[in-house]
Amino acid sequence: MAFREINSKMIEATVLPGQRLFSQRGAMLAYKGEVSFTPNTQGGQGGIASMIGRRVAGEATPLMTVEGSGTVLFGHGGHHIQVINLTGETLYVEADRLLAFDGTLQQGTMFMGSQGGVMGMVRGQVTGQGLFTTTLKGHGAVAVMAHGGVIEVPITPQRPVHVDPQAYVAHHGDVRNKLSTALGWRDMVGRGSGEAFQLELSGSGAVYVQASEEKL
Repeated sequence: MAFREINSKMIEATVLPGQRLFSQRGAMLAYKGEVSFTPNTQGGQGGIASMIGRRVAGEATPLMTVEGSGTVLFGHGGHHIQVINLTGETLYVEADRLLAFDGTLQQGTMFMGSQGGVMGMVRGQVTGQGLFTTTLKGHGAVAVMAHGGVIEVPITPQRPVHVDPQAYVAHHGDVRNKLSTALGWRDMVGRGSGEAFQLELSGSGAVYVQASEEKL
């Protein structure tokens, strides 16, 4: 499956016979060819257990299955779109930020408290993104949405990355995250509303940061 960026807010997906992709419902803008769109009730590649996990987690963003032969244009709400190509690693991303992704990717749900303990749980409360996040693993492409564009920031063992929690979009790699307090940090250098929190990501991988604090 191939995603081609038409502009910063629209992508084109090539759909081939015998392959499928998943997209957020309502994200199809136009299509050419013999392409079918059906509501997805099986939780994507992760199966029914993945679907149940996401519903418990409040991550039940409606998906549709796209199959057939042709091309499809995707976009949603005028949001900026970033295409991320996975080569075996796992992408951690909030479900409502998923625009479309390859049907070959294994989909699951992870409890954020398992990364950073109690602070991981606090992160969910502060960011409003919930205590769980969606995972996509394997080889394939993922299109995620963000406000104001996205930049990929490398994470190395020698250089952890500190991110304003509201600007966080997704991350991949062998990465640990924790939410830490820094009195006055957001007031002085962040773009937040006064809470003194920062998200620290350490290890090896990359984090995707949006140029805004708006939620989707």
